[in-house]
Amino acid sequence: MQGSSRAAAVSTRDAFRETLVGGAEPARLGDELFAVVDTLDSSSTLRRALADSSREAAEKQGLVQRLFAGKVSDAAVQVLVVASGERWSSDRDLTDTIEGLAVEAVIAAAEAADRADRVEDELFRFERIVAADSGLHAAISNPSAPVDSRVSLVNELLGGKVADETLTLARQAVAHPRGRRFDRTVQTYLDLAAKRRDQQTATVTSAVPLTDAERDRLAAGLAGIYGGKIHVNTVVDPRVMGGIKVEIGDELIDGTVLRKLEGARRAMGA
Repeated sequence: MQGSSRAAAVSTRDAFRETLVGGAEPARLGDELFAVVDTLDSSSTLRRALADSSREAAEKQGLVQRLFAGKVSDAAVQVLVVASGERWSSDRDLTDTIEGLAVEAVIAAAEAADRADRVEDELFRFERIVAADSGLHAAISNPSAPVDSRVSLVNELLGGKVADETLTLARQAVAHPRGRRFDRTVQTYLDLAAKRRDQQTATVTSAVPLTDAERDRLAAGLAGIYGGKIHVNTVVDPRVMGGIKVEIGDELIDGTVLRKLEGARRAMGA
């Protein structure tokens, strides 16, 4: 995101967070903002009208009020009014920002229920299951298949087995990937969740499953090396040499290097 869109995104995010502080229901707000993104993606005319920097802010905000007031919550309208009054470098920046806030609202709902870690874990595992099954991947990712049938498949696979917020995000990723592959859509959601929670995400591939205690120790060790909170997603692959591989950001390290880094960190702190 470049130019004026950066400032516009900050202002819109501030308005969004004010609605949460003011008592807006995050799960409902997330659903509504996702629905707005779907509406804007389906109408290039409306999307461009709201992002057109040559139009007066009041004119665009009035359009938002006419279209959405009474159809979504006051909190959602408040966010959209602020967003439409800003100057955007592109209409995609506008819709990407609203999508990001929808994801953040869903994660906020998970936080309120003390299950944000669970939601991240479940969403990550679902993406890995889909990636490992070519038939399932084709069924979920087939753009020519009716959206309802793809969503029904997700409901069948996950309904009653995962947190409500996981199901919401999985259905959205399948129904409205917005031109992205399924795996990239899920990764976008996970990145947004990590950003909201002010943490980094490490994908740990090990030859054997990690115990909860091992995972906690690894997260603590990575936090000591990289600073800040680390959320660990785990993948089991018997082919991994050295027993463990860690991906965090653009970095890839194996177990030997990880142990050396941790040893050096401890020595420096001694």
